[in-house]
Amino acid sequence: MSYNIIRPTAEAQPVTDPAVVAQIRTNLSEDGWTLLRGFRPDMTAFSSLTTALCRKITFDPARDYGDENTQKVDAGTGPIGLHTENGNTPVCPDIVAFYSPVAAFEGSQTTICDGRAVYEAMTDAQKSRWRRDMVVERYLPEQLWKRYLANEHPAISSPEEVTARHVEEFRAAIPNQDFDMLEDGGITYRLTLAPVRASALSGGEGFANAVLGPSHNYAPPRYRFGDDDVVSQDEIEELRDLAEASTHEINWQDGDIAVLDNTRIMHGRRAIVDTNRQLFIGMGNL
Repeated sequence: MSYNIIRPTAEAQPVTDPAVVAQIRTNLSEDGWTLLRGFRPDMTAFSSLTTALCRKITFDPARDYGDENTQKVDAGTGPIGLHTENGNTPVCPDIVAFYSPVAAFEGSQTTICDGRAVYEAMTDAQKSRWRRDMVVERYLPEQLWKRYLANEHPAISSPEEVTARHVEEFRAAIPNQDFDMLEDGGITYRLTLAPVRASALSGGEGFANAVLGPSHNYAPPRYRFGDDDVVSQDEIEELRDLAEASTHEINWQDGDIAVLDNTRIMHGRRAIVDTNRQLFIGMGNL
């Protein structure tokens, strides 16, 4: 994995400069990620960069907003396993960007791992197993699934507007999902996805998903390849060890912005030592 750093070529060069955006896209296509350092951006500039890179902005319904296009990253202080952002949602982002206005003096490194390297390191048996379609199932409380639907459905903009018609329209719009409505207003949600997939930005297959990731704001998911073929914790830990061999760290500096191909590069985090650190996220689809 190349360690790509884009630095300003002129005083006060904005992160949305066409030349900078073009270099970001090149790095994403070639290596799946890049880091902007030395630009001294603010939240407005970060938000503008997110909209420059993404045709449609998406959100995590469990996070607080930074502004209209970004959210605050708050997932406790423990280490976070590798995952694609919103990897267990029906509309997974193509691009995810992180902005660190205040970096930690110790710990909190963001980990990144190229899913292509993980796939290449698998045995033939592992490749055969993880190339199969997988079902992820979890419980979602009413507040979270309605916030998500309000962002994704083009006809509404707030959870209070959600009706049964909007629910059924969204169910029909994405055929690889299904859910059962529960008496408490929550849902049991099921999504069929491909653990090994091609990058939306550059092609090339890789192991890019959320199987190794956290469930900080959600109920733990259940993964299976068939009704009785449940993914065991042992094989998840086996893959975690495999991925760690291809994992690198971003040691944040104040003002850094990292941009990842979320359909190829998995990311995580080392444990937080300095709780004064700040990190924001922006993500969306091409």
